[in-house]
Amino acid sequence: MPTILAFDLGTTALKCALHDLRGNVIAKASVEYELITPDADSVEMEVETYWQAFKSALGKVLKDSDTSPNEIKAMGISAQGETLILTDHNGRPLRRAIVWLDNRAQQEANELGEIFGNPSAYEITGQVKLVPTWPASKILWIKKHEPEIFERTAKFLLIEDYFLHRLTGEFVCEGSLVTSTCYWNFRTRTWWPEMLAELGITTSQLPQYRESGEVVGKLRKEVAAELGLSPETLVCTGALDQACGAIGVGNIQPGIFSENTGAALAICASVKQPTLDPARQMPCHYHGLPGLYMLHTFTGGGIVMRWFRDEFAQTEMSVGKAAGLDAYDLMGSEVAQVPAGCEGLVMLPHLQGAMAPEANPEAKGVFYGFSLHHTRNHFMRAIMEAVSFIVRRNIEVVEGMGVRVREIRTLGGGARSRIWKQIEADITGRPVLTTRNEEAATLGAAILAGKAVGLYLNVQEAVDQMVQIKERFEPSPENKRIYDETFRTYVDLYAALCPLFSKKAQEG
Repeated sequence: MPTILAFDLGTTALKCALHDLRGNVIAKASVEYELITPDADSVEMEVETYWQAFKSALGKVLKDSDTSPNEIKAMGISAQGETLILTDHNGRPLRRAIVWLDNRAQQEANELGEIFGNPSAYEITGQVKLVPTWPASKILWIKKHEPEIFERTAKFLLIEDYFLHRLTGEFVCEGSLVTSTCYWNFRTRTWWPEMLAELGITTSQLPQYRESGEVVGKLRKEVAAELGLSPETLVCTGALDQACGAIGVGNIQPGIFSENTGAALAICASVKQPTLDPARQMPCHYHGLPGLYMLHTFTGGGIVMRWFRDEFAQTEMSVGKAAGLDAYDLMGSEVAQVPAGCEGLVMLPHLQGAMAPEANPEAKGVFYGFSLHHTRNHFMRAIMEAVSFIVRRNIEVVEGMGVRVREIRTLGGGARSRIWKQIEADITGRPVLTTRNEEAATLGAAILAGKAVGLYLNVQEAVDQMVQIKERFEPSPENKRIYDETFRTYVDLYAALCPLFSKKAQEG
């Protein structure tokens, strides 16, 4: 039976899953690792740590699945964005990886913003602002602060590029991941020469561009032996983790909006061409399919519910632990007892500032409109409604750019909560669909790999075969009317409090 291996190279954990041709998970494993934080702004990782986690997760999957290596026809990768790895000509790392979370290059980001102008950079890269996260800023920091390393660097790679080289010997990259380097032109799909000149690097120091879902090559024989795989296994280009997640829930055509509710809330809307926001609120990325783009950003999400669980839901956590139940499921049952609109209670979920689309780091979390009538369950529901209001706000921005949103596909931990997904459908007025395979990122990588090696004619056929809809939540017209009013209160409340947020920030 042909199978496909897929890996999700995450920030704090690496996941491996073996999929059959229907998208079912035969076996999966996850290996966590600790980020290295030498100071408040620095976030790094030993590159070898990623490789050892890769080997460990793969070993567990091979053991648990009892699958013959000859049955594994392809390997695909879903990868975190912006994590930078510098290597010599042989692909050996010259220093630790600089993880995407790293903030040390703020001055360099400001310099690049002054040189190129954020509006101009947006036109070329699709990224609304030059920030420390982007590899361009990181490379300029290396050039200034670690000149010996900079001079010795033969290749500037992202984490997917590094793994593709280590597995096959080829230096290859793909568009969804390099979009946010800020030295790649996402319109022409070529490197941005003016930015490269400013950074002091050349195209020979960068990998060769390929589309997602293409065969890179066979496993190197020595690597196949090290991993316990067949040297005939074909390694394929994958995509950015959020692009893979979107593909893994079937978001591969305009009209579909996907949201990934984890600690943060990641959103993706597929578009057929580069689509820029006149207000410069919404980034545009190259997708994991040739010629397709995606409006993609992050905002506040499940971290708010986790905060409430940890601080105020000790009973559910204790009961859940004793009974083998998820505390979030118990909380969801209690939320379902509260009517839509929380009887006047409204929350602003900006515990870490307001992210997309407001982009206001000064904003704070607020509960508004509660009385002696309100219970703890009201507060839990208000959080779910607030995060769903964020989804609605971002849909408004997307549709304001002329991009229609017909339905929502949901993934991540939040997708497990039926009451939350019904709330989201009611608030947005759109059907919300969940899928059976919760490992959407690895499934997306498997879809791309399966297409690459010819197990499917194209990505659409692979999605039709591998993505299985679990449940569809239709919006309630009655609840929608209630939520339209509550949403107006939510928007007005934020606008009214902005001057106070700013005043408090200035006061320190």
